[in-house]
Amino acid sequence: METAQRVVRRNGLFSRLVLVLVGACLLLLIYSVLRENLPDRLTSVWPWKLKLLDIQSATTATIGTVGASLARAQYARAVRPALGHFGRTMSDLAPEGRLAWGCHLMNGAQDIAVLEEIAYQVRFTEPARTDGAQDSTEWRSGREAVMAIESRELRHREDFELEFIGPGRPIPAQGLMFLGWFTEKAMREVESVMVRVRVVDRVGDTHERCINLLKGANRSPRHPDASPF
Repeated sequence: METAQRVVRRNGLFSRLVLVLVGACLLLLIYSVLRENLPDRLTSVWPWKLKLLDIQSATTATIGTVGASLARAQYARAVRPALGHFGRTMSDLAPEGRLAWGCHLMNGAQDIAVLEEIAYQVRFTEPARTDGAQDSTEWRSGREAVMAIESRELRHREDFELEFIGPGRPIPAQGLMFLGWFTEKAMREVESVMVRVRVVDRVGDTHERCINLLKGANRSPRHPDASPF
């Protein structure tokens, strides 16, 4: 199932730590205000006899940490990736000039993203399942996905291809990452290939999106599509 882009993990140092500091400063401010307004006879009783910060200092610390938290959130929004994908029928992918459906992942943001993980699920057409093909129920590696498709007597790099993509691969701003292609023969057997992509942005947040490589695919192509660029 396709999903919209979402954040699956925040950077602990630059996210949770800032929030912890905001909470600590708010507690100090509340403590300072309460202590300042207590009767004198109670200021010598524990824990009120402990003076941590005066109200002015606690207020300054709270404003500073809240400002840092807002600045971090704004910067994270500015550098977060914008993951999308598109496919089209192309004539220069499969051997012998056969037409094939090719799919690209794109980062439409203004900052680079680095691939952390990529995983696949393969689902077959109804005739293929009737013939014994088994859909993937768990996320698999690229090699396992290739082996599953090859089990239908399809040849890698002749009838289809899933690009080898490893962790650490950068996706530049306004850049593309090629994911794979499928000929008409392969698309008669394969209903969908789901890809789960996780990338890390400049502030260390991890973003995820699941896409279907064969969404909208022309399964009986007669001519290549025009380039979108």
